[in-house]
Amino acid sequence: MKRRRLWTGVGAAAVAAAGTATWAVMTPSETTAADGTSETAARTALTAEALLQAGLLQARHQDLGGAEATFRRVLEMDPDNKLAWYNVGVVAHQSGRPAEALRAYDAALKADPSFTSALFNQAVLVKASDPDRAITLLERTVSVDPQASTAHFQLGEALAGKGRDGEAQEAYRRAVAADASLHAKVPAKFRDAARPSPSPTTSPGR
Repeated sequence: MKRRRLWTGVGAAAVAAAGTATWAVMTPSETTAADGTSETAARTALTAEALLQAGLLQARHQDLGGAEATFRRVLEMDPDNKLAWYNVGVVAHQSGRPAEALRAYDAALKADPSFTSALFNQAVLVKASDPDRAITLLERTVSVDPQASTAHFQLGEALAGKGRDGEAQEAYRRAVAADASLHAKVPAKFRDAARPSPSPTTSPGR
C-alpha cells in the first residue's frame, strides 16, 4: 500500500519543488513549441525553477534568511507561484513567525486550493488556537489525498480534543490503514479500534 506523510519542514518543500522539475529539462524553444508560451515566459519559468532549487539548498544549510530572500525573488517574477509562497511560509513557520507563515500559505492556496502541504501546515499552525479551523483544513487535506496518513492522524488528535471520539476513532483508523507504523502512536483509548487489518494470507497451492 502506498503511504503518504505530510511534513511541515523543508522536506515538504523539497517534495513540492520536485514536482516542477520538468522545467529544468526543457529548453525555452521546447516550452514554446509545447504550450505556445513566449520565449521570455519560458526563460522566466526556468529562472524561477533554478531559484526555487537554490532556495531549498539554502534552507537545508540553515540559511533561512537567504532562502526567504531567494523565494521572494521568485515571487517578483511570478507573483502566483504557489511553491515560492509555500516555501516562504515554511521559512516563516520555522523562524517562529506564525502570522507571516499563515499569510504565505494562504497565498499558496489562493493559487492552488488543493495544495495539500499548505493545507496541512496551516492546520498544524492553528491546531492549538483554533481547533475547529484545523479540523476543516485537515478534512480538506484528506479529501484531496485520502492516503495522507499524518493528516488523518492529526485530524484524529484534533477531533479527540473536541470530544468527537467516534470521528476521531475513524480518523486514527484511516491513518493506520495508510501507514501501520503509526499504530503505536495512537492514544490508548483508540488503539484497539485502529489496529491494522492482518495481511491476507495466500491459500495453499496458489
